[in-house]
Amino acid sequence: MAANRPVTRPSNVRRPSAHGQAYVEGNTARKLAPAEMPVRHTQKRQQQKVGYTVRRNKEKALQMDLPYLIGLVIAACCALYLCVNYLHLQSSITAKINNIEKLEQQVESVKSENDALAIRINTYVDLDYVYKVATEELGMVYANKNQVLLYDKTESEYIRQYEDIPQH
Repeated sequence: MAANRPVTRPSNVRRPSAHGQAYVEGNTARKLAPAEMPVRHTQKRQQQKVGYTVRRNKEKALQMDLPYLIGLVIAACCALYLCVNYLHLQSSITAKINNIEKLEQQVESVKSENDALAIRINTYVDLDYVYKVATEELGMVYANKNQVLLYDKTESEYIRQYEDIPQH
């Protein structure tokens, strides 16, 4: 008896449809359910192609060609030249600043020596003694008001006397 029976599938077995989707037949399952479709070989090939292209682009990006290498060497040389030039300028500026400080110290030293010498000269000259010698020994006297002649100052800092000063 069992051999005479036709082989039937259960009612809820998936069968492919015309659109490539499987649906479930039977009285209890009425909704369409998409079946898992096997990944086609074309999709795998496209993925492999994309992967190969990405890998090739990465390899190209990591490689350095001759113009890139030349540009990189030129840029490195320029940067090195600028750094060395900067350090040279910085050291020359520092040397000049130190030289200026030394010169300023010398100027201060010379000024203090001049001030000390001026004080010594002023204290060395006794004006009372000069007045006494001039009046007693040399017979000098102070000038009267009518003996003092005033004249206008010219633009130059000094006067050349070509003739006698006129008297009023």
